[in-house]
Amino acid sequence: MDGLAQLGFGPGSILVVVVVVAVLFVLASTVKIVPQGYNYTVENFGRYVRTLTPGLNLITPFVERIGHKMNMMEQVLDVPTQEVITRDNASVAADGVAFYQILDASSAAYEVSNLQYAILNLVMTNLRSVMGSMDLDDLLSNRDTISERILRVVDQAAHGWGIKITRIEIKDINPPKNLVDSMARQMMAEREKRAEILEAEGARNAKILRAEGEKQAQILEAEGKREAAYREAEARERLAEAEAKATRMVSEAIAAGDVQAINYFVAQRYTEALGKIASAPNQRVIFMPLEASSLIGSIGGIAELARASFPDAAPASAVPQASTRRPPATVPPRAGA
Repeated sequence: MDGLAQLGFGPGSILVVVVVVAVLFVLASTVKIVPQGYNYTVENFGRYVRTLTPGLNLITPFVERIGHKMNMMEQVLDVPTQEVITRDNASVAADGVAFYQILDASSAAYEVSNLQYAILNLVMTNLRSVMGSMDLDDLLSNRDTISERILRVVDQAAHGWGIKITRIEIKDINPPKNLVDSMARQMMAEREKRAEILEAEGARNAKILRAEGEKQAQILEAEGKREAAYREAEARERLAEAEAKATRMVSEAIAAGDVQAINYFVAQRYTEALGKIASAPNQRVIFMPLEASSLIGSIGGIAELARASFPDAAPASAVPQASTRRPPATVPPRAGA
């Protein structure tokens, strides 16, 4: 007091300062500003009475106080690596992350002690339980199933704490090195087996396609031969019909008393036989018989038959008739005569 008096502050000024400080202290104890994303719990002599939401709030000084400042935003909790024994006795190391959000600040503050530690142990326990009930192959290929099962159990257990477990993700599942090597060899053997199977199937399909192609070729060849035989038979049938018709016409002409038809028929057969002899591949010299003059006479008969059939043709004197008499044969002289 003496020091304040020496500085020029009188008793009245000191009282004013004390009052101002007291008012500021009371205001600081009464006015509470809660930031966005947080909720404050208010305690009245140690008993929870209400929750302050974001914004400007007033409390009763010296009677009420702030109990817990709860973060209402979604938070992430790192789950440390856990050693898990699977159902087929394989040892793996797994870790993950858990996301949670406080929905009820009073329950999260007063229903459980050390909220994050409780959530962490709950997630770790269920992670070992779920992964331990699965085989290694299912464990490595069904991470989504594992996360869903853990999330369902943990969320149900933490519901009474006023929190919501939004997501649980498995980050890593690490089998022992010797097990990884065994899995690599198994995968290599499986891939080789599939490659051999595919190669065998390819060879089989190629043989099947080749056999199908040969079969189709044989079928087409047989069909071609059948069609050719059919057409050849049809051609022979047509030729036979034509020959029969020609023979019938010649026979009718003979029956009608036309002798020239006989000459025509004989000359035709004689000419065909002579043509076959001349076209033989093993013949180079052809000896004509002495009766060749008969062929010439037959040709003359053919001409007469044609003139008789077609009256408008040239007169008969225009075509010289050959003699049908056989020329005398010349007898070679005998040796020594």
